[in-house]
Amino acid sequence: MSVRRTSLYAVTSAAVLSLALTACGGSNGSGAAGGTWDKNATVNIGSLYEPQNLDNTAGGGQGVTEALNGNVYEGLFRLTDDGDVEKLLAQDYQVSDDGLTYTFTLRDGVKFHSGKELTSADVKYSLEKVLADDSQSARKSNLEVVKDITTPDTSTVKVTLSQKSISFVYNLSYVWIINSAAKDLKTSEDGTGPYTLDKWTRGSALSLNRFTGYWGDAAANQQVVFHYYKDATALNNALLTNAVDVVTSEQSPDALEQFKSNGDYTVNDGDSTTKLLLAFNDKAKPFTDVKVRQAVSAAIDDKKLLESVWGGYGKLIGSMVPPTDPWYEDLTDVNAHDVAKAKKLLAEAGYAKGFSFTLDTPNYDPHPTAATFIKSELAKVGITVKINTITPDEWYTKVYKNHDFTATLQEHVNDRDLVWYGNPDFYWGYDNKQVTQWVQQAEEAATTDEQTALLKKVNRKTAEDAASDWLYLYPQLVVANKKLSGYPLNGLNSQFFAYDIKKKG
Repeated sequence: MSVRRTSLYAVTSAAVLSLALTACGGSNGSGAAGGTWDKNATVNIGSLYEPQNLDNTAGGGQGVTEALNGNVYEGLFRLTDDGDVEKLLAQDYQVSDDGLTYTFTLRDGVKFHSGKELTSADVKYSLEKVLADDSQSARKSNLEVVKDITTPDTSTVKVTLSQKSISFVYNLSYVWIINSAAKDLKTSEDGTGPYTLDKWTRGSALSLNRFTGYWGDAAANQQVVFHYYKDATALNNALLTNAVDVVTSEQSPDALEQFKSNGDYTVNDGDSTTKLLLAFNDKAKPFTDVKVRQAVSAAIDDKKLLESVWGGYGKLIGSMVPPTDPWYEDLTDVNAHDVAKAKKLLAEAGYAKGFSFTLDTPNYDPHPTAATFIKSELAKVGITVKINTITPDEWYTKVYKNHDFTATLQEHVNDRDLVWYGNPDFYWGYDNKQVTQWVQQAEEAATTDEQTALLKKVNRKTAEDAASDWLYLYPQLVVANKKLSGYPLNGLNSQFFAYDIKKKG
């Protein structure tokens, strides 16, 4: 997963690959800015997600992905705003007949922002950085399939896997290629992207300048500045007063009408992959009992919660899989809201009089609101909820690292992250041997059709087991001044490509 305002701790898996040869100049967004545009413009971007640091292997969080992924750093491959995978720093690649060895040929003429030319040694270093013992990379676990990395020459990288991985190229789209000699990456950078880091003022803004030595098409603007705000109201006010030109992810649906009714703005409702979860610790009583998990899921009116938080936006999904994933199936009826059923299940599990538990709740919206709602809903079936509000750093240590919790709220932003239910050591502790086997078989599948069929089984089984309660899928609302075009519309894994954004003068 990756989770909002915390480090990118987990991993997505699998993909249907569309491997086209592109640079960063392809269109990946929308907008209404016709006519001439200012190639020397500064684009001001409003966000609630400031990086914790600038290193995505050191807990940089959602904010570092949003600002730097694709803009400052690039991978061998790129995940587009439409969810396809394209070759980027990889000119080409070959796979051995047994599916275990990948040979990558690097693109010529690529330079880091420091001026050093890209070599195979940098790719090897970047992969090893993700796999290091102290790495907090979201991709570490899925890339542990890497057995050996060699560099036959300066433009060739050969990677040998311990087992077949149909998702390997997809997972590489998340690995930033970094200059092997770079230092102090928590506060500086040395990537190959269309922008260089200009300045980061903590608590305020992070600015990027067009890189004149970029190997591909030049960025459509001279500078982008990510401005950081503490709450949605301040962010919306910044947009209304032209302090920012675009908001990466609108978090206040009540405020949308003022933009919809104003001819100067465009409100875009894109595809999101962000799920709000009530995650049980499936290894902690009483959530070791599937009937208890089913009862809690049935007791909570997800539709009412979604309406209260997002109005007419967002979607109920009933599982970990959003509609944009190939193995999506509408499973909202599996543990649908049914108070009578919840009470019956609790009685069958030996909790006719209910029970109490502590809900560890991140301290930023919408978690406190959702926690209060859940507490009220579960009280109707005799369950007492104690809300324990914690910071993102506390959540990472207490919940993710130490598994010291009974239940928690968290947002998982990645697409194709269903596979984490196949890992019994993941923080929520779900352990179903059949599911683990299906996930492994899907990863070693010969075709995407075979992979999809297996992961559909995983999707249904985890829903039936109420492995978690998937409360709702976020909307992806990008609000922009009509002077802009070319901005990304979809919220895939928190990235926000800025290089195609055009601004009228």
